[in-house]
Amino acid sequence: MQKGDVTFRQKDFRQAIECYSQFIDAGTMLSPTVYARRSLCYLISDMPQEALNDAMQAQVVSPVWHIASYLQSVALTGIGMENEAQAALKEGTTLESKRNANTKPK
Repeated sequence: MQKGDVTFRQKDFRQAIECYSQFIDAGTMLSPTVYARRSLCYLISDMPQEALNDAMQAQVVSPVWHIASYLQSVALTGIGMENEAQAALKEGTTLESKRNANTKPK
Protein backbone atom coordinates (compact mmCIF):
# COMPACT_ATOMS: atom_id res chain seq x y z
CA MET A 1 0.00 0.00 0.00
CA GLN A 2 2.85 2.38 0.81
CA LYS A 3 4.27 2.13 -2.70
CA GLY A 4 0.84 2.97 -4.08
CA ASP A 5 0.66 6.04 -1.86
CA VAL A 6 4.08 7.22 -3.07
CA THR A 7 3.15 6.84 -6.73
CA PHE A 8 -0.20 8.52 -6.05
CA ARG A 9 1.56 11.55 -4.55
CA GLN A 10 3.80 11.61 -7.64
CA LYS A 11 0.59 11.72 -9.73
CA ASP A 12 1.50 8.45 -11.45
CA PHE A 13 -2.06 7.16 -11.18
CA ARG A 14 -1.65 4.17 -13.51
CA GLN A 15 1.25 2.90 -11.41
CA ALA A 16 -0.68 3.62 -8.22
CA ILE A 17 -3.57 1.51 -9.56
CA GLU A 18 -1.10 -1.31 -10.18
CA CYS A 19 0.39 -1.02 -6.67
CA TYR A 20 -3.00 -0.92 -4.97
CA SER A 21 -4.13 -3.88 -7.10
CA GLN A 22 -1.12 -5.90 -5.99
CA PHE A 23 -1.90 -5.07 -2.36
CA ILE A 24 -5.56 -6.10 -2.78
CA ASP A 25 -4.66 -9.27 -4.67
CA ALA A 26 -2.20 -10.30 -1.95
CA GLY A 27 -5.17 -10.46 0.41
CA THR A 28 -3.16 -9.85 3.57
CA MET A 29 -5.54 -7.15 4.76
CA LEU A 30 -9.02 -6.04 3.70
CA SER A 31 -8.84 -2.24 3.67
CA PRO A 32 -11.59 0.14 2.57
CA THR A 33 -8.93 2.84 2.29
CA VAL A 34 -7.04 0.95 -0.41
CA TYR A 35 -10.23 0.45 -2.41
CA ALA A 36 -11.05 4.15 -1.99
CA ARG A 37 -7.59 5.24 -3.10
CA ARG A 38 -7.67 2.98 -6.13
CA SER A 39 -11.19 4.25 -6.89
CA LEU A 40 -9.87 7.81 -6.85
CA CYS A 41 -7.02 6.81 -9.17
CA TYR A 42 -9.57 5.29 -11.55
CA LEU A 43 -11.65 8.48 -11.43
CA ILE A 44 -8.62 10.63 -12.22
CA SER A 45 -7.75 8.21 -15.06
CA ASP A 46 -11.26 8.56 -16.53
CA MET A 47 -12.27 4.99 -15.68
CA PRO A 48 -15.58 5.60 -13.87
CA GLN A 49 -16.91 2.03 -13.99
CA GLU A 50 -13.77 0.66 -12.32
CA ALA A 51 -13.95 3.54 -9.83
CA LEU A 52 -17.54 2.62 -9.02
CA ASN A 53 -16.63 -1.03 -8.49
CA ASP A 54 -13.92 -0.09 -5.99
CA ALA A 55 -16.09 2.49 -4.22
CA MET A 56 -18.77 -0.17 -3.80
CA GLN A 57 -16.20 -2.62 -2.48
CA ALA A 58 -14.99 -0.01 0.03
CA GLN A 59 -18.59 0.33 1.22
CA VAL A 60 -18.92 -3.45 1.58
CA VAL A 61 -15.83 -3.48 3.82
CA SER A 62 -16.93 -0.39 5.77
CA PRO A 63 -20.68 0.21 5.36
CA VAL A 64 -20.83 3.43 7.39
CA TRP A 65 -17.82 5.15 5.78
CA HIS A 66 -19.13 8.25 4.01
CA ILE A 67 -16.12 8.54 1.67
CA ALA A 68 -17.21 5.38 -0.17
CA SER A 69 -20.60 6.95 -0.89
CA TYR A 70 -19.01 10.17 -2.14
CA LEU A 71 -16.73 8.21 -4.49
CA GLN A 72 -19.73 6.25 -5.74
CA SER A 73 -21.54 9.51 -6.45
CA VAL A 74 -18.69 10.87 -8.58
CA ALA A 75 -18.28 7.56 -10.42
CA LEU A 76 -22.02 7.28 -11.09
CA THR A 77 -21.99 10.81 -12.50
CA GLY A 78 -19.11 9.76 -14.76
CA ILE A 79 -21.14 6.93 -16.25
CA GLY A 80 -24.26 9.07 -16.67
CA MET A 81 -26.34 7.70 -13.81
CA GLU A 82 -27.40 11.06 -12.36
CA ASN A 83 -30.28 9.86 -10.17
CA GLU A 84 -28.15 7.15 -8.58
CA ALA A 85 -25.33 9.68 -8.14
CA GLN A 86 -27.67 12.01 -6.25
CA ALA A 87 -28.82 9.15 -4.03
CA ALA A 88 -25.21 8.18 -3.25
CA LEU A 89 -24.36 11.80 -2.46
CA LYS A 90 -27.34 12.05 -0.10
CA GLU A 91 -26.33 8.79 1.58
CA GLY A 92 -22.76 10.05 2.03
CA THR A 93 -24.01 13.28 3.56
CA THR A 94 -26.26 11.37 5.96
CA LEU A 95 -23.45 9.03 7.00
CA GLU A 96 -21.04 11.93 7.50
CA SER A 97 -23.60 13.82 9.61
CA LYS A 98 -24.13 10.75 11.80
CA ARG A 99 -20.37 10.28 12.17
CA ASN A 100 -19.87 13.91 13.11
CA ALA A 101 -22.72 13.79 15.63
CA ASN A 102 -21.13 10.76 17.28
CA THR A 103 -17.67 12.33 17.53
CA LYS A 104 -18.66 15.67 19.07
CA PRO A 105 -17.85 16.06 22.77
CA LYS A 106 -20.85 15.98 25.05
